[in-house]
Amino acid sequence: MKEIVLINITGPDRPGLTAAITGILSRSEVSILDIGQAVIHDTLSFGILAEMSGGVEKTDVLKDVLFRASELDQQVKFTPISAEDYAHWVSGQGKSRHIVTLLARRVTAEHIARVSTITARHNLNIDHIDRLSGRIPDDLPADKGKACIEFSVRGEPADPEQLRGDFLSIAQELNVDIAFQLDTLYRRNRRLVVFDMDSTLIDAEVIDELAKAAGVGAQVAEITERAMRGELDFQSSFRERMALLKGLPESTLEEVSQTLRLTEGAETLIVQLRRLGYKTAILSGGFTYFAERLQKRLGIDYVYANTLPIKDGLVTGEVELPIVDGQRKADLLREIAEREGISLEQTIAVGDGANDLPMLSIAGLGIAFRAKPLVKQSAKQAISNLGLDGILYLLGFRDREGY
Repeated sequence: MKEIVLINITGPDRPGLTAAITGILSRSEVSILDIGQAVIHDTLSFGILAEMSGGVEKTDVLKDVLFRASELDQQVKFTPISAEDYAHWVSGQGKSRHIVTLLARRVTAEHIARVSTITARHNLNIDHIDRLSGRIPDDLPADKGKACIEFSVRGEPADPEQLRGDFLSIAQELNVDIAFQLDTLYRRNRRLVVFDMDSTLIDAEVIDELAKAAGVGAQVAEITERAMRGELDFQSSFRERMALLKGLPESTLEEVSQTLRLTEGAETLIVQLRRLGYKTAILSGGFTYFAERLQKRLGIDYVYANTLPIKDGLVTGEVELPIVDGQRKADLLREIAEREGISLEQTIAVGDGANDLPMLSIAGLGIAFRAKPLVKQSAKQAISNLGLDGILYLLGFRDREGY
């Protein structure tokens, strides 16, 4: 008669422990049904689900494991597993798996408690918890930290929209970001990332900066804000703002260009994406003059933005078609993906305004970055508290992998 035993070992982490324990089991007819190991602050937690055949003297095997573990300064617990419990465990195979990603400057016990409470309320079982971020120095300023905890959960929520609403609510309350994704082969197999430019790759709205130089800053900023919130049609608002820039000297463009700063984490993200072989694109309702300079600086593969017509050294205030609006961005995402032989499921779109929603909605992973409430609520995922490099965590990459 076969017997199943769960062997739990805890103690100081040290080389050779796994080999020592499995070496003892290998001397008998023992099958490994499941195995897992984790190390937290140099303390090991090691588990083996072992099946022993009828010809094995279980007591002798477990006694040898206990003796060897004691020599290695480890504590051991043996738990018999009934046939019914094992069958129940096996029946969970093939159930949907999701990834919950918690992003914050520093993770607290309350963050973990609130996230795990919501998963339990929606009948999701946590199978694994892992830290993707690096170790945080104790003296690091609170606003400079970067922490990420990933939960692998099993099950299918009865009401996915309610689950998402619950996560969004505590994310806003606790100033954290929480992503909920189906765990599929596409998650770490995305191949194309497209970005909005203004207030996404750079921390300003270029048209607002040009308007300030033209002396119409307040008027243009108000129109921009309403368009970003989705209160104004982008094409109409763009024409209106362009008209207000009429007569702006061409030299102002270079002056404004020198003042623009990359968003936190933008350079790190692009460097890592290029290292990993991703294609990248800027799809912007802003201007090619600035997008192409950003392309050269970061090594972006594609750029699509609006032309800023200039005649006799002055901005004309006119509009050249086609305008890169929300629908145009979605169309361009499809075109680039098709050109590169990439499925839409393998694409990522990142933006902050209402005109980004069409491309966010069709991408395999749509991310609202430091976005307006309407966009944040409508997008599949949102990052508001970390920099752009937090996107790498949503893909499952760990700091120790070179990020």
